[in-house]
Amino acid sequence: MVAIFTDFSRASRHVPLFFQAGEAVIRPTLETCLTLRRHHRLGRFALLYLLLSAPPLETTPAAADEPAPDKSGYSLFNPTPTDQMRSFNTDRPTKANVPWTIDAGHYQVESDLAFYTYDHDNAAHVTQRSWSVPDPIFKAGLTDRVQLDLLFSGLYNHTSLKNRDTGTTRTFEGFGDVSLRTKVNLWGNEGGETAFAVMPYVKLPTDTGHIGSSQVEGGMQAPLAVSAPLDVTVIVMPSFDALKNVNNSGTHAHFSQLINANRSIVPDVTGYVEFYADESAAGGTATFYTLDFGLAWQFAPDWQIDGGTYIGLNRAAPDLQTYIGIAHRF
Repeated sequence: MVAIFTDFSRASRHVPLFFQAGEAVIRPTLETCLTLRRHHRLGRFALLYLLLSAPPLETTPAAADEPAPDKSGYSLFNPTPTDQMRSFNTDRPTKANVPWTIDAGHYQVESDLAFYTYDHDNAAHVTQRSWSVPDPIFKAGLTDRVQLDLLFSGLYNHTSLKNRDTGTTRTFEGFGDVSLRTKVNLWGNEGGETAFAVMPYVKLPTDTGHIGSSQVEGGMQAPLAVSAPLDVTVIVMPSFDALKNVNNSGTHAHFSQLINANRSIVPDVTGYVEFYADESAAGGTATFYTLDFGLAWQFAPDWQIDGGTYIGLNRAAPDLQTYIGIAHRF
């Protein structure tokens, strides 16, 4: 069995297609970010260094030397006043999520306008071309530290698989899965040297056309942001998912990790570079790595347009994925 990866949406960063006995089963998972087991030790030392040596986190929503206002009384039905709102932050363009929540009583939408995947260099001798439009994420601030997200893994997804040995082509298209996710900020929402959040989610089997696994799945991400020299913000995000097996009704563990570095390039434009690795406990599933780049332009208050690309670093990874997207807070 060979696992081939594509990506249909921001909600599901990678979609493995398990090619076996002439059949393909498309398996989307929620946005996950990784490091392999042999990288975990290095990641822990790097993270310890960042925690001990980092200066104040300039990119957090409020300056560290300002007293944080008491916003605990605000809720979905008692919105945070505009003059007390945190700065505009999004969980895009790259795979990394940020640990900051949107303010209570406010809303945000983020989406890829289009996402394209191409993969040719894989062990299955299958050429893949996949695209999706769009894949919105709707967010609502429930309290000062908790937000609720509704994620769509592509309102329309299309993928074609051409077997280069036989010349046959198979096509899949349809609506993706829908996921519910919460983000709970544990510290750093109003500023400080670090910020941390947990993001549990559950995926509901709403897919059509064999786009998803047709099973309930879930997991959790844990983004940590730390300041670094030269006004760089570093985000480390481990992730764990419990995913359905392809060949039986059981489940398997899925682990991922990433490290993301971003900084302002010119006013209102931020650049991102990211290393991502992905490992599954499912037998026959190869670990893959990508190097990711992104740019985000906040062209107006509470508006952002962005784009980026993921480049496969080994044969198991998709060769190229590219996208353009938008975000708005209201």
